[in-house]
Amino acid sequence: MTSDCWMCLFQNVAVKTANKKAEKTKKSPLKTPNSISEGEGHYSAIKHECPPMGLETLKIDDFQLHASTTKRYGLGAHRGRLNIQAGLYEDDLYDGAWCAGRDDPLQWFEVDARRLTKFTGVITQGRSSLWSSDWVTSYKVMVSNDSHTWITLKNSSEDLIFSANREKEIPVRNIFPAPVIGRYIRVNPRSWFNSGNICMRVEILGCPMSDPNNYYHRRNEVITTDNLDFRHHSYKEMRQLMKVVNEMCPNITRIYNIGKSHSGLKLYAIEISDNPGEHEAGEPEFRYTAGAHGNEVLGRELLLLLMQFMCQEYLSGNRRIRRLVEETRIHLLPSVNPDGYEKAFEVGSELSGWSLGRWSNDGIDIHHNFPDLNSILWEAEAKKWIPRKMFNHHVPIPEWYLSKNASVAVETRALIAWMEKMPFVLGGNLQGGELVVTFPYDKTRSQGVSREPTPTPDDHVFRWLAFSYASTHRLMTDASQRVCHTEAFAKEDGTINGASWHTAAGSMNDFSYLHTNCFELSMYVGCDKFPHESELPEEWENNRESLLVFMEQVHRGIKGVVRDLQGRGIANAIISVEGIGHDIRTAADGDYWRLLNPGEYRVTARAEGYSFASKKCEVGYEMGATRCDFVIGRTNLSRIKEIMEKFNKQPIRLPIRQLQARRSRARRLGT
Repeated sequence: MTSDCWMCLFQNVAVKTANKKAEKTKKSPLKTPNSISEGEGHYSAIKHECPPMGLETLKIDDFQLHASTTKRYGLGAHRGRLNIQAGLYEDDLYDGAWCAGRDDPLQWFEVDARRLTKFTGVITQGRSSLWSSDWVTSYKVMVSNDSHTWITLKNSSEDLIFSANREKEIPVRNIFPAPVIGRYIRVNPRSWFNSGNICMRVEILGCPMSDPNNYYHRRNEVITTDNLDFRHHSYKEMRQLMKVVNEMCPNITRIYNIGKSHSGLKLYAIEISDNPGEHEAGEPEFRYTAGAHGNEVLGRELLLLLMQFMCQEYLSGNRRIRRLVEETRIHLLPSVNPDGYEKAFEVGSELSGWSLGRWSNDGIDIHHNFPDLNSILWEAEAKKWIPRKMFNHHVPIPEWYLSKNASVAVETRALIAWMEKMPFVLGGNLQGGELVVTFPYDKTRSQGVSREPTPTPDDHVFRWLAFSYASTHRLMTDASQRVCHTEAFAKEDGTINGASWHTAAGSMNDFSYLHTNCFELSMYVGCDKFPHESELPEEWENNRESLLVFMEQVHRGIKGVVRDLQGRGIANAIISVEGIGHDIRTAADGDYWRLLNPGEYRVTARAEGYSFASKKCEVGYEMGATRCDFVIGRTNLSRIKEIMEKFNKQPIRLPIRQLQARRSRARRLGT
């Protein structure tokens, strides 16, 4: 099928949705300008809205931002970006807004678009701070072509005064009565919170005017050639899109759900495999999840784009995609927290702020809602219980966590059941608000310490897995890339141990590693948690290769089957690698996959009631896991136990004839 026909299906879905939205708009009353995210300027605005210019996404660089005065460097114009977050200590380098050096009506914040631009609006926030309350309550807007002569936006003969923020976090958008054209735009605060100072975080809405000779535009332009559905999808639209993918590729896809959200929305996943619906012995299982924080929308859309792309490329005969599909069972779960997403989606990409929709409907952070198995394991290690009383893997969930009264989200319970059911080998959860890949452990081992390196026994493997994503991302390892908020992750190859960044107990990554065979990492795929849909093609280009490369890593290491002497697979057998204090177990068919970096390893297979077997297994640099099978026999003790159980633990009674024959033989020998 051609890509044009493919796009027709998606466009039909989009048209139907747009028509429904139009009908809904006709029926619903108009919003008043006094709503929480709209300004109160006394003017009649004609809605000519352009997308954000990119202060939040860093398309606008620091040299394009200027201000009249600055309180200090950490509060300079370069920090006046929508949703920018302050450092924990709000120091001189990384504070949470632009703050003027003086509090008077002569202050201004300026953006140089570097080309003629049609400006249509401004979005503002107050200062991100745990300690200060600073925001602007009204402002004027001025434009210029040369930065010397300025024209103030007017309503008839009077200067327009735009109403701004009432607190520091919720963004407020003001759309101009009519678009204005210029290269420079200034925001001039006129009033501010009476107990605070002039501080702002800003986004400008603007459309660049056509100019093919503009150097800056050509330098930053990223174009995708993939014909995909680049827009934000509501829950219903997401479900329709997954259905279209399934109808286009019925032989390699299957839609299923792992449970329901707090409000009853199904948690849909799509499986991509050459035999959907069944686990094939010897074929590893991989998962991507997104949207655990409902307002971190980019990962959700990336997975929807990924499923479209893989279906389309499979149909067109792309060898790389066909090999992935035929040799891997892939699961994509795009929206772990659909309740939270719907809250953010309803408000829109620029007005949801930093946290609206982050938590589940019952106020739980799903990604950090898993049981803290780290403490259980580390306490057992301190008491020297391993391996005598407890294993170094598959750490059991404590009973209190399983009780109905425990503060566990229904979404978390659904995820745990899914993780226990499927023999996942590798997984990635897509998050937003930064550009970095984090790997376990996420919790610091030292109590009371907020950040310190806390490696797993598989630290070298995790570092490679993290680097495989970060190094193939267009921006993560670019040392010239400006920091999103406070951390220069690009200087560390775009990766970091989770506990080195900030400690977090009960993370999905730590739980997955300690309770299952699956190695899980977090990919923070963009500075902007909820980018405007005009940014989606570029974000897809930023992440597409990384998404594919990381999936391919599931085939790195060793794999095989553990069988008994009759050739039957042994489930739950333990696979140990000498020198690595973390084991994994075989799946129901006796097959296993053990992620390892290139090298030579001594591997041992053992199971309850069986003898153990060891052998050397070599992992090469080429892609593809090394085959390493084991055959183990029953121990004598296990055979005796089996016979005893067969006879209900009674002494073995021989037939009467055999007993009589033995007695007569004994008599003859005695005579």
